[in-house]
Amino acid sequence: MSTPASGSPGRRRRLVPGWLLLVAFVVVPLVEIYVVIQVGQVIGAWWTILLLIADSLLGSWLVKREGGRAWRALRTALQEGRMPAKELADGALILAGGLLMLTPGFVLDVLGVLLILPFTRPMGRSALARVIDRRLAPAAFAPYAGATGGVGRNGSGGRGGGPVNDDRPGPDVVRGDVVE
Repeated sequence: MSTPASGSPGRRRRLVPGWLLLVAFVVVPLVEIYVVIQVGQVIGAWWTILLLIADSLLGSWLVKREGGRAWRALRTALQEGRMPAKELADGALILAGGLLMLTPGFVLDVLGVLLILPFTRPMGRSALARVIDRRLAPAAFAPYAGATGGVGRNGSGGRGGGPVNDDRPGPDVVRGDVVE
């Protein structure tokens, strides 16, 4: 599924790159199967199954514990009247880590545990902030885009008092009617 990209009406932009789909649906399962087979050859099939079950139980316990902490922190932030950005990011990372822990295998379980544990979550939080910033920063200028559909030539969406303001008032000018 694709949506039109801003700037040109005929050009389309993919929501998810093709290489990412290839990695998610082909490479990751193959790596998981390989690792499970290697672990099974080293410790035996029954111990591998037992380890996968124990891994799932540990993951569900961690999600319950850390999810409860994140929920309490979110409620506290809202009661204090402050923006709960950190708390929402933590909740999203715990949810993503829990989903990764549901998949059978060891590789994604390790990644899931890293997203869930409170001392490794700040790394995931900063990565999530970069992704969100990269995805939302262009959208922040969309309401101020000029007639061409892009940001104005002065980088301010045509609203600034820069060298080119596309015949729109700058930040110091307020349009209105005089009523006597």
